[in-house]
Amino acid sequence: MLFNSLHFLLFFPIVCLCYFLIPNKRGRTFLLLVSSYYFYMCWKPAYALLILVSTAVTYGCALWLQREPAQNKRRRKRGLVVSVVLNLSILFFFKYFNFLNENLFALMSAVGINWRIPNLDVLLPVGISFYIFQAVGYTIDVYRGTIEAERDFVTYALFVSFFPQLVAGPIERASHLLPQFHSCHSFCYDDVVEGFKQMLWGYFMKLCVADVVAVYVDAVFRYPFMHSGITILMAIVLFALQIYCDFGGYSLIAIGAARVMGFRLMTNFQQPYFALSFKEFWKRWHISLSSWFMDYLYIPLGGNRVRFARHLFNLFVTFLVSGLWHGASWNFVVWGALHGTYLVAEKLYWKYVRKPEMQGWLSRCLHTVLTFVVVAFTWLFFRAPDLECARLMVCRILTAGGSLYVGSMTLLVSVVLGVVLLWFKDLKEHHGWRFGLLHSRHAVVRYMSVVMLIVVILVFGNFDNQQFIYFQF
Repeated sequence: MLFNSLHFLLFFPIVCLCYFLIPNKRGRTFLLLVSSYYFYMCWKPAYALLILVSTAVTYGCALWLQREPAQNKRRRKRGLVVSVVLNLSILFFFKYFNFLNENLFALMSAVGINWRIPNLDVLLPVGISFYIFQAVGYTIDVYRGTIEAERDFVTYALFVSFFPQLVAGPIERASHLLPQFHSCHSFCYDDVVEGFKQMLWGYFMKLCVADVVAVYVDAVFRYPFMHSGITILMAIVLFALQIYCDFGGYSLIAIGAARVMGFRLMTNFQQPYFALSFKEFWKRWHISLSSWFMDYLYIPLGGNRVRFARHLFNLFVTFLVSGLWHGASWNFVVWGALHGTYLVAEKLYWKYVRKPEMQGWLSRCLHTVLTFVVVAFTWLFFRAPDLECARLMVCRILTAGGSLYVGSMTLLVSVVLGVVLLWFKDLKEHHGWRFGLLHSRHAVVRYMSVVMLIVVILVFGNFDNQQFIYFQF
């Protein structure tokens, strides 16, 4: 079920109404669990079994870890390995088997060995990387002793499948979200209003910016050989805007939907394109994933508590794996490797050349622009269908002259309006300006702002029910 569908706009109010009408916590938990599975099964019912299997495995292994005394490290580690291996095996089977099989076939063919195993004809389950990582993170936290294992299976099953963040995050931590399911949230007017505003702005980002910009981006990336270098550059910049508004919009809708019912999900984006460095960018972009890799991969590898060379290696490997997490394609491996290389180069520059001092406004502006330009370049590999297409586009940027493809005037006006509003809001939040419309101290201004935003969405929004980009991950 898509957030930007009529189905969800009917489903969500009904769930909220029933949630607040049910007087006890147990009944509400069952309602949310059934609603979450229904939400997922609207896409492909059979694949809900995968969520159930992942839930059962991590639930059982966590109880195993909880029962084992801390001194019995071997048995506890065995329980952790069982949980991690089984969950990652599910992820590998559906997401990476064909990728590995095709590359092994190419490698064997290159050395004259006839190797051929048929690819699997299976559809990638929506959001599998998100709920698998959330479940694995829970098991690791129990193993580390940072949380206790959840004994109520229904509550834990809801933690894994909670519908606002099920298919595209944020990837929640058990220590943050699980305790909230043990509380019976009363109807709160302020939560409902704030949640609605977050959802409304998320819909604006998705429908009025991401899906409108997608028309131009898709046209250029579909036929790159037909466009000039300047047009391809424009498409890359617009895709940077598209993916931010698409995923950032989804996250806001998810956070807002949970907020309406009294739940708090973690912030997933904080004006990432205002970052002054690559390190800061990854503290602002997809925060739930970057922090997950930090806690469960980077730190176990040694983090920065090792020799400097090993520290750089840990950083690079973390982003290489992050790239592969996004998709079973060499495009994503290159994308992750580029970000890993940027961060390693930045660390070397700060250590041996110059400290990261950015005091003046001009220096800050230059660093912000430089960070955006280099990050935007990596989005070329993220969006291109394959490496050959990415290579062609880079070549055309360097060699192909010609005029800029603009598209229709309606598209241009919609893009400009969306970018201006988005830039103003991000700039306000980045600098902490008190001036606001949706959060004005004057009720009339707040209500008029909400009405105007709804009008803008209805007039300029793209209602083709385009799928969110991160659903494929």
